[in-house]
Amino acid sequence: MENQVLTPHVYWAQRHRELYLRVELSDVQNPVISITENVLHFKAQGHGAKGDNVYEFHLEFLDLVKPEEEERLNKLRLESQGSPETLISLKKGYLFMYNLVQFLGFSWMFVNMTVRFFILGKESFYDTFHTMADVMYFSQMLAVVETINAVIGVTSSPVIPSLVQFLGRNFILFIIFGNVEEMQNKAVVFFVFYLWSTIEIFRYPFYILYCIDMDWKVLTWLRYTVWIPTYPLGCLAEVVAVIQSIPIFNETGRFSFTLPYPVKIKVRFSFFLQIYIIVIFLGLYINFRHLYKQRRRRYGQKKKKIH
Repeated sequence: MENQVLTPHVYWAQRHRELYLRVELSDVQNPVISITENVLHFKAQGHGAKGDNVYEFHLEFLDLVKPEEEERLNKLRLESQGSPETLISLKKGYLFMYNLVQFLGFSWMFVNMTVRFFILGKESFYDTFHTMADVMYFSQMLAVVETINAVIGVTSSPVIPSLVQFLGRNFILFIIFGNVEEMQNKAVVFFVFYLWSTIEIFRYPFYILYCIDMDWKVLTWLRYTVWIPTYPLGCLAEVVAVIQSIPIFNETGRFSFTLPYPVKIKVRFSFFLQIYIIVIFLGLYINFRHLYKQRRRRYGQKKKKIH
């Protein structure tokens, strides 16, 4: 007689465009998982409902699995006495708290700048740095967590766009504004801080809801749409800030240096700032392209019906 094929308990969950399968086996050894056309194949040695045996199953989907979707579908996880569930809960809790703290910081700045503008008008532009700098310093330094999360795989975000935004914003904040007192009373500070905050007050709440498996369609649409005008405007404000700082760096000679003998040429920091303006537009292209792909993936054009 042929040996009976043992099938493990398989739990199915579906969210948006993602599919999750949980196979109830412990002490799993030599798992073999593959996808052929529209069928997922699973086989492994483990401890299940029928004790320590070889378990296998074949799950047929309604349509062919696209090659680019195979990696996402391979999120099938082997549960080992509940420990992965604990790790997932800890990860969600950690991401929830991080996004909540960032949302509170940026929303406080956004509301504060908005109220001050309606009360004081244009006069509020010129002391934005002195009223917002501490919270902005904290929020932008804390943003390094997003890059670290991408590097170590806590989130699926690509590393380069996250790193470009982190380095770019902190260069403006610490070098252009923080180190140059003459820049701290300029109106451009208001526009840079306000545009940064406008983007984040929609992005972080979206991630907060994502951590608790919720989807508010209005917020989702805003998260994937608000960046279209605000991101280029934010970069434009950064460029204006850099241009306004160049004469100040030339006058003070700050961060400038002289090359050693026999060259003895003085290299002004403003030279690097002019190059950095090009870098800003390059960073805009990288992040704009990344955000556009995200939006297209979320709100891709539906295929037209053929009559």
